[in-house]
Amino acid sequence: MPRNYIARRIAKEFKDGMYVNLGIGIPTESANYIPEGTQVFLQTENGGLMFGPKPKRGESNPDIANAGAEPITMMAGGAVFDVATSFAMIRGGHVNMTVVGALEVDEGGSIASWKIPGKLLTGMGGAMDLLYGCKRVIVAMTHTDKHGNPKIRKRCTLPLTAAGVVDMIITDKAVFRVAKDGLHLEELAPGVTAAEVERLTEGTIINIIEWEHIEIT
Repeated sequence: MPRNYIARRIAKEFKDGMYVNLGIGIPTESANYIPEGTQVFLQTENGGLMFGPKPKRGESNPDIANAGAEPITMMAGGAVFDVATSFAMIRGGHVNMTVVGALEVDEGGSIASWKIPGKLLTGMGGAMDLLYGCKRVIVAMTHTDKHGNPKIRKRCTLPLTAAGVVDMIITDKAVFRVAKDGLHLEELAPGVTAAEVERLTEGTIINIIEWEHIEIT
């Protein structure tokens, strides 16, 4: 499924009045699909509240960007403030939900998103603060890596960003709820079977038998 399928599915989790932080990449794209009539206060950790959809080509302002240096728009009534204030919001539990990407997630809700041994990456950033400070954590990512290997593991093999914090996983194949007893399959993407999801998921899916004869078209 295309990336915008994941972004559209993320947007279904937005509820009126929520304060939401969106990670770079696919999560940020969900700002383009906020349901009509729903007001969501989007926060960016570099110091902005109430940003909107991605600007149209030629209309971006280089002084208005998210934490990933991607151009954003600001909605009427939006605010810009310093990073200390931004992280006070996050660490103080004032952000209802964060949606982030990941290199790996495991069946216990732990997430690895910042380091691949032997490769130079930009570092942790504000990810740890968001994962522990926000009330709900959703991971949005492709189901497998570029080599076809599962990104939903039994246990993460890469250095952790946070342990046991993930509530939901949205991929191009399926949606999972992460509970104390493990992964619960909630949805299949159109044209995807439970057998395919099980084959591409290393973690144990608790309720997979309930989906064995279901395919969404």
